[in-house]
Amino acid sequence: MIDQWRHVFKLDPDKMISDADLDAVCLSGTDAVMIGGSSGVTYENTVDLLSRVRQYELPCVLEISELEAVVPGFDLYMIPMVLNTRSVEWLIGHHRRAVERYGYIIPWDLVVPEGYIILNSECTAAKLTEAECGLSVSESTAYAQTADKLLSLPVVYLEYSGMFGDMELVSTVHRSLSNSRLFYGGGICDTETARQAAEAADTIIVGNIIYTDLVAALSTVKAIKG
Repeated sequence: MIDQWRHVFKLDPDKMISDADLDAVCLSGTDAVMIGGSSGVTYENTVDLLSRVRQYELPCVLEISELEAVVPGFDLYMIPMVLNTRSVEWLIGHHRRAVERYGYIIPWDLVVPEGYIILNSECTAAKLTEAECGLSVSESTAYAQTADKLLSLPVVYLEYSGMFGDMELVSTVHRSLSNSRLFYGGGICDTETARQAAEAADTIIVGNIIYTDLVAALSTVKAIKG
C-alpha cells in the first residue's frame, strides 16, 4: 500500500477540524490520511477522528505515539523508532513494553515500522524523544542506511516538524536508500514547498498547514498529483 503513496495528509486528534474541512481533505485526492500527534493524543479523540475519516474511501493509518491511544480499525499501524534519540525508550523500550502487553492481539500484517530521524530541535517530537537533531548530511545518511540495510525498515521518515528542511540533505538521504521508502514531513505549506519536497523524497506528509490555511494545504495535493 505505502509503495504507491506520494502525498499523505496527517491529522492530529488533539486539534479541531470542522466537518467541511475534513470533507475537503478526504476528497482532495491525497493518497492516505495518517492520524497521529506528539501530545494530547487519547483513545477518545483518536476514535472520534477515525470514525469521521472512515466515511471516506481512502486509506486511514494510525501513527502510534501513545500506547493507551491505540485504536482498532485502521488500515495500517505506523510504529516510529526514533533512530537519533538519546533515550533507548524511543528506539525500542516502549515497543518492547507494547509487545509484552498486547503481543497476542497485535495484527502484525498491518504493522509498518518507521525509522524516524528528527531534525528540528525545537519541535515537540524532538524534545519528547530527546533527539540529537544537529546532524550532518553524512550522519543523517548513516542513520538512514542503518534503517534501510541493517534493520530492513520499510520506511525512513525525515521529520522537520514546524520548519521546512534542507532539501539537499533529503535528496542525499534518498539516493542512499535501496529498499526503504523515504517519507518527508515538515514545513510544507504551499505548492512550491510541496514540489521541492516531492522531488527530494518518495512521500510527503502535510500536516500543520491544514489547520491554518486549508486552501494552501489542498494546493499541495494538486502540486504533486496534478
